[in-house]
Amino acid sequence: MRSFSKTSSSATVLTSPLATPFYSPSQGYAPAVSLSSSSIRLVSSVAAAVSSSAGMPSPTHFNGTSSPGTVPFRRKAITLDTMNQHLRCADYAVRGRLAIRAEELRKQLSNGDMSLPFDEIVNANIANPQAMDQKPITFFRQVLSLVQYPQLMDNEFAAKIFPRDALERARILLNEIGSTGAYSQSQGVPYIRKSISKFIEARDGFSADPNAIYLAGGTSSAVSSLLTTICSGPETGVVIPVPHYPLYSAVLTIANASPIPYLLDETTDWGTDIKYIASVLEKSLSNGVDIKAMVVINPCNPTGSCLSRDEIKDIITLAAEYTFMIIADEVYQANIYRGEFHSFKKVLRELQRDFPGEFDDVELASLHSTSKGMVGECGQRGGYMELVGIDERVLEQLYKLVSISLCPAVSGQVLTELMVNPPKPGDESYTVYKAEYDEIYGALKDRAFSLFNAFKEMDGVSCQEPKGAMYLFPTISMPQKAIEEARRRNEEPDQFYCLGLLEKTGVCVVPGSGFGQKDGTYHFRATFLAPGDDHLRRIIAFHKKFLEKYS
Repeated sequence: MRSFSKTSSSATVLTSPLATPFYSPSQGYAPAVSLSSSSIRLVSSVAAAVSSSAGMPSPTHFNGTSSPGTVPFRRKAITLDTMNQHLRCADYAVRGRLAIRAEELRKQLSNGDMSLPFDEIVNANIANPQAMDQKPITFFRQVLSLVQYPQLMDNEFAAKIFPRDALERARILLNEIGSTGAYSQSQGVPYIRKSISKFIEARDGFSADPNAIYLAGGTSSAVSSLLTTICSGPETGVVIPVPHYPLYSAVLTIANASPIPYLLDETTDWGTDIKYIASVLEKSLSNGVDIKAMVVINPCNPTGSCLSRDEIKDIITLAAEYTFMIIADEVYQANIYRGEFHSFKKVLRELQRDFPGEFDDVELASLHSTSKGMVGECGQRGGYMELVGIDERVLEQLYKLVSISLCPAVSGQVLTELMVNPPKPGDESYTVYKAEYDEIYGALKDRAFSLFNAFKEMDGVSCQEPKGAMYLFPTISMPQKAIEEARRRNEEPDQFYCLGLLEKTGVCVVPGSGFGQKDGTYHFRATFLAPGDDHLRRIIAFHKKFLEKYS
């Protein structure tokens, strides 16, 4: 990932090179030529005719060799140089070098290696709640087990093992689905889309159309489908926050589109400066970029910040003025520890109500997932997107795209239904559900502030107070000697710091350079999912020794 700075004219500039190819005014565009299948056959026929008329022999391969005078045998058709180079350029730091090294160290520990200065690996690099100590919600797993194995409901002991509402929900879902082993509609099970629409209506106070909802195999799948649909080449610009979850820059790189960065303001709790964002848009447009969308992550990954209603209103106003889609990543909407969550859909509907005609054409995609919140079912791959204000002809193409994958996993769809339609007061399972939900929420909030307080003890480290999501993103004042040593090793300084932390403590975090950051600043992202405080003491001790060594 790259570092960024604001120039005096408020334009964002790239200040250090790396893999992801952001748009550059100095680079011209070379749009790809679109070939139909008939064109490809014609090209192949012409090539064969030219080869034949020139007396060029066709390659004939026998047991890995070539006949004399033929084209040299190629042992591998797909190599690092012949594969999709856009994929090769994509970067995803969350599971990058540090995560790989953490797994190597974990294997050493499991093999009985006693030479390491720690006895466990703490994966604070990724929000994977149930890989820590978070337990599944009982009602969700009860219904999932019944839906996956319906014969359980025929057992004479079923009523003693499962609560009545779990049995009833499973019967309803099975009646609508048929079997979790069968394909659903490409857009998702209609009944489940109706449940999601009711959840959105209850949350926002405005109607939601089940036909505007697409189930997905987690938010990552939804993002990939969206960006594949809207990106048409390097002239396509998608405005993304810095720092940001690297899924977006990775998918844009693979799509051969142009990420347009806008810096979040660390001095205002990682807030948005709407005048600055407008200047980024103006500069990009003047350079010939076709801005198709703007990504907003709220609550934010990696910073943990939450947007105010006024900030959301300003972004929607920009979208109406400059005509771009808003992609609102709202997967952490239940993880709010200070303040209030405002959905983009609700604020948009309020603006459309209060200012008739001004915001009617705003395009919005809102994303939610079963992986976060108090659900934490990352491995089940459930989620959805709601699309508002999108051209019907574009929706037809998006439907075609998701149909190519047939459907999202039906078990993930079931879990999504349970997330948006949990037990309610008066239901048999409600008391247990509410206790489990509150316990998970309380533990996450306590751990967030424990990590925050640990960072407050560390010299040269500053961090915003936790507001939401599952992360903190502290700034490190890196000693000059440490920066020089990192450069000598051809590493980013924050990666150098994070690798040292891993090797000395077993705590794996992600360097800020993996998310993008302002030039000359250094950060790392840490989840606060790990139980206990022993790993916090190890982080504090490492940091003290690091400063002593390099100051």
